[in-house]
Amino acid sequence: MNPRPFTRRGLLATTAAVPVAALTACNGVQGGADAAENDFPTRAVDFTVPFDAGGSSDLLSRAACLAAEEPLGQSIALTNKPGANGAVGLKELLSGDADGYSIALAVKSLFAITPLVVDDPDAVSIDDFRIIATLTNEAYVLVVHADSPYQSLEDLVAAPSLNYGTAGVGTGGQLSLALLFGLAGTEATDVPFDGGAPAVTALLGQEIDAVSGSLAETMPQIEAGALRPLTVFSEERSPFLADVPTAAESGYEVVVDQRRFVVAPGEVSDTVAGALVLAFEQARQDPDYQAFLQDNFMDVWEVEDIEARNHLSEAAQQYAQNVADAGLTLGDGS
Repeated sequence: MNPRPFTRRGLLATTAAVPVAALTACNGVQGGADAAENDFPTRAVDFTVPFDAGGSSDLLSRAACLAAEEPLGQSIALTNKPGANGAVGLKELLSGDADGYSIALAVKSLFAITPLVVDDPDAVSIDDFRIIATLTNEAYVLVVHADSPYQSLEDLVAAPSLNYGTAGVGTGGQLSLALLFGLAGTEATDVPFDGGAPAVTALLGQEIDAVSGSLAETMPQIEAGALRPLTVFSEERSPFLADVPTAAESGYEVVVDQRRFVVAPGEVSDTVAGALVLAFEQARQDPDYQAFLQDNFMDVWEVEDIEARNHLSEAAQQYAQNVADAGLTLGDGS
């Protein structure tokens, strides 16, 4: 399925239409801010997508930034800097100026799952960033090939041995299946790929037995009849796959999702952050952006900064406890 094409739409930036959370970022600081901050932005803003072009993070970033350009009053230039589940691009963001002209997409798994797998003394922390806007909540779905002998989750976990593909080490796909197979006592080997698309391609070629991937990466093949969904790892059934049970319904308490959001370096000023917050708040109301989410099977995640931080912190603790309880050691080939 191809994403819906976008057109630029005008949005009224009236005070009455601006959420309170966005206004709060601006209050009490403009009087003391210098002229450059008050006039922000006066040139294009650079946006880092810390993943490969063509994936769900890349497509979401382009849709959100296109919708944000008009309310921001400047163009937003996107650059892909993939690596280490987003860490490479975000580290580069932090090495630059905290002036608001460099922002990026970030994902939940980098902060809540990757630390369980990768021992990085220089790992980025959510405390290093200012959250500009939360964007999406995306479920993971477990799929097998349409010709697979496994007709249900019960069939799959009863297999004598399995090879399963994920989007890489430290991702939600890896965690969801490691927990599932650990709880079920299934002998299963993790085959990490460099992104969700290569994992799905390998499954289509029947090189592996199963994949846990995002709906954006798997739904086109599900709709085409090439892949069979067995379960979703969300708290509730996905509205896009209403007939597919959750893992919890099958007796496996595994809840793993992906959240995506926009960040700036933590030292960015309140005035500059406020301008960015306002632009992305209005972008989320753009009809073309909302159509993109629907067309790409992405649920909306719109919460304030503190709620987003709390969610990431609680998820990190919960996942760590899940891994400990299951006696797992995550990593390559775990």
